Order: sequence, then C-alpha cells, then structure tokens
Amino acid sequence: MKKIAVVLSGCGYLDGAEIRESVLTLLALDTEQVTYSIFAPDQQQHHTVNHFTQDVNALESRNVLQEASRIARGKILPLTELDSTLFDALIIPGGFGVAKNLSNFAFHGADGQVNTHMVEILKSFQSSKKPIGAICIAPVLLALVFGHLNPKITLGSAVNIAQEIEKTGAIHQVCETVSCVADEEQLFVTTPAYMDDEANLTDVFQGIHLLVKNVLSLVS
Repeated sequence: MKKIAVVLSGCGYLDGAEIRESVLTLLALDTEQVTYSIFAPDQQQHHTVNHFTQDVNALESRNVLQEASRIARGKILPLTELDSTLFDALIIPGGFGVAKNLSNFAFHGADGQVNTHMVEILKSFQSSKKPIGAICIAPVLLALVFGHLNPKITLGSAVNIAQEIEKTGAIHQVCETVSCVADEEQLFVTTPAYMDDEANLTDVFQGIHLLVKNVLSLVS
C-alpha cells in the first residue's frame, strides 16, 4: 500500500494550514485507500491571527506543531522526523502558514527563504523521483526551492502572485479550482483550492482529489 507524507503549517488559514484543504486532503487520501502520516515543524508561528476579526494578536504566541495537531487529532510528528525513504510521495496543503511558517514568502516574495528542514525534505523527495503535491499557496515552496528547474505550477488565476513566483524561474499556468497542473518531468502536482477565496467546498475537493490521484499515478 502506498504511503504519503502530509506536512501542515499550523491550524487556520491566516496563520497556519488551511483547515478545509487539510481535511479534504486527508479525505481524498482515505478515499484512494492509501495510508498517510502527518508532520509539522516544532516551532513558534510567525504570529497569531484572530480569525474572527482578522487582526494580529501580538500578545499571543502559538506552536505550529501543537496547532497542527488539532487537525491531525494528535496523530502527528515533528517535521524533523520525516524520513522520505519511508514514503512514496509528499503533499502540502495551503494556508498562510506555508508563506509565514514554512517559508517567509509572505514578507519577501521571490526573495524569500524556505524552512531549512522543509528544504531538505523537498530536495530528498525530488532527488528520489518521488512526486510532490502542493495545494493553494504551497506551490511557492516549489518555486523558491526548484525555480532553477523551471517547474510548471499553478496558483490558480492570482496574477500578482503568479508574476512574483515567475521571478524564481517557475512557469505559472492558470488553472481552475476543480483542476490541477501536473509537471510530469519534475513530478510536481499543484491545484489552486482556496487561492480563489470564493471557491465552494465541492470544487475545492474536486481539485484536491484530482491532485491526489495525479500524485498517486506518478508514484513509480
């Protein structure tokens, strides 16, 4: 049975992992009858956002691993324990935690840096020719780390972000929420999900499920 590693960046789309995308990813994996393990970095979030008011709470500090464990129902491991040799593929749901906790893309754009452990993991999967799926804003990680390889990725129809990630060398392709982009040369699969804030849940799931199917089809 195929086994997939899933990396979360917290809990909540403004400062962590997008909860719906995370749960729908796990649902799609379960639907395809593959096993998975969930990981997150054991570090403090960049900041904490009140998801009701959308204001930053400067007095509160939260741990990414502890927050992600809410989604994982406690069945989660630190990112440092992710051994790519034990998995067939990697999938990363979106949420601003990707751009704030797994990287600093939210603040530095194409000049941003990716979490050191995340870089090692991405390179390990890529060099082993194991597919990587990235959802919503998560493709920016692929652009920042592998831009020199000119990977084909999507951020939906977000023109400004697309122009920014193309500065890395990545090639952006416009894509609808219900679909995905598969770079069969680099073994990267990406889908927009909630890059469209108005997307409905059914369409988001359709795109994520298609991404999961494509990731699994690329497993050698």
